[in-house]
Amino acid sequence: MGRSIIKRIIGIENNGILTKKEIEKLITNKKLTIEPLLEINQIGEISVDLRIGTDFLTLHQGRQAYIDTTQDLIEKRPIKSHFTETRRRVGESFLLHPSQPILFSTLEYLKLPSNVYVVLSLRSSYSRLGLTISTIIQPGYCGCASIEIVNSGNTPIKILAGARIVQARFIRLSETSNYFNSHRKYTCQVRPVASKANEDEELLKLSEIYKEI
Repeated sequence: MGRSIIKRIIGIENNGILTKKEIEKLITNKKLTIEPLLEINQIGEISVDLRIGTDFLTLHQGRQAYIDTTQDLIEKRPIKSHFTETRRRVGESFLLHPSQPILFSTLEYLKLPSNVYVVLSLRSSYSRLGLTISTIIQPGYCGCASIEIVNSGNTPIKILAGARIVQARFIRLSETSNYFNSHRKYTCQVRPVASKANEDEELLKLSEIYKEI
């Protein structure tokens, strides 16, 4: 396989994934904010380790048989009512139960350049326990990263608030992007926010289409 093809596959062509040197330069020039960085080794060769914050939202099974993501909320519970909010001090433990989605925000506050986005993944030590996440951060975003994590195993897992659990890979775009150019449901948040799936604009259009049929 040619070198150029390999570069396209792993995303480092056209200055794709930022290296440690590039990340540190952006931070020094105040074009990228990651605060607080508690340890210098949080910045790796091609990624930055992010820590679990202190605020959590736990999805629980309520009296209603399902979560309604439609916009018809006249006699229905809002989605956020299906979540329980809790807080831990740095160094205090939190239990991840099997198959229960948890939302938390990173301890670090981020402010991205308009031409850099972030792909988040678990550190391998935690993914080997059966934990899964799938999250990106848009170019120009400011706030703490909101993480959705699920324990896909069958054994509860205890974690500590403040532990390094997430790896962030910073990827440079060939063009800039205006993060605030369009309406966004999750903007500049510093605590985890429950799903706003029922606020998607197309839901009203779909409802109208259904009525016309």
